[in-house]
Amino acid sequence: MPKLSEYVRMAADEYVREHGNIEPSARWVADFFHECGVQDEYPRQDLVAFAAMVQKELIKREEQAVKKTRLQLDKMIHGLKSPRKS
Repeated sequence: MPKLSEYVRMAADEYVREHGNIEPSARWVADFFHECGVQDEYPRQDLVAFAAMVQKELIKREEQAVKKTRLQLDKMIHGLKSPRKS
């Protein structure tokens, strides 16, 4: 039985792959919750709480991607500004 956190990551992965953004509709989360077996594996799990966990995972991933992009841009900018030593 997968952990609940694994279901959350799976939902986030699938949503980004299908839609490319970080704001899943309630309908999409409910469909995933039922079709992928989360409800069967975790019958006491609240759908609204699961949706909140998926949203949090998506936001976390976006923040990490933004941070990584900023770091790469910063390296490029600082690399271009400083003259190379020979």
